[in-house]
Amino acid sequence: MSKRGKLLGALGVLAIAGVIGASALYYFVIRNDSPDAVSIDGAIQAARNGTPGAGNNGQTGDDRDRAMAGTWRVVPGANSFVGYRVQEELAGIGSSTAVGRSNGVDGNLQFDGDKITAVQVTADLTQLKSDKAPRDGQLKRQAIETDKFPSATFALSSPIDIKDVPDAGSKVTQDVKGKLTLHGVTKDVSLSVQGVLDNNQVIVVGSTQVQFADYNIQKPQSQAVLGVEDKGVMEFQLVFAKAA
Repeated sequence: MSKRGKLLGALGVLAIAGVIGASALYYFVIRNDSPDAVSIDGAIQAARNGTPGAGNNGQTGDDRDRAMAGTWRVVPGANSFVGYRVQEELAGIGSSTAVGRSNGVDGNLQFDGDKITAVQVTADLTQLKSDKAPRDGQLKRQAIETDKFPSATFALSSPIDIKDVPDAGSKVTQDVKGKLTLHGVTKDVSLSVQGVLDNNQVIVVGSTQVQFADYNIQKPQSQAVLGVEDKGVMEFQLVFAKAA
């Protein structure tokens, strides 16, 4: 092969390698597979899993309220999760939204027919996963330090009055007050919550802003991370089913 041919061949190999390298950089580093923020419509679709809602079995008024009274428990699985959304600045990439979620959620709510008297939810933060495994590993030792503080909890601090149980499929928006324990610190919080009764399940989504300093959380440091905002959003999607 001539020198010219060898040179052209080498340039071709380098070009192919460059394309492969760029593709790998996009796939493993730049590409952002972070999910969208929680929404009640998305939660309903996920919980239905393609099956139409079963309504409220034809019950109305006081009969329905009495049927709803009792203990409702979080349904484990992919449709119940607690997570975070944080803006970060990555080297060579720019601004990005880091999103991590844990399906390790347990909890229950108590409804007496007139009001929700208690809500208790616990999230296993050691199960938090994002689209970047290195980020997940850093959170074990930095920021929320899940090796030291493996769980977060929320407890309702004042009852939620329910004058009339909404019809199945009717979406309700409510501000809910409670106590959030995160990183070993407990604070009063107000959550913006949307809920719906669908397919004999109570589906709830919501979020609240978390200032890291309020919970003694230090912003994570990494060569790949140029900066992180001093606050984030805690979001959740929970599916409750009536306890037997």
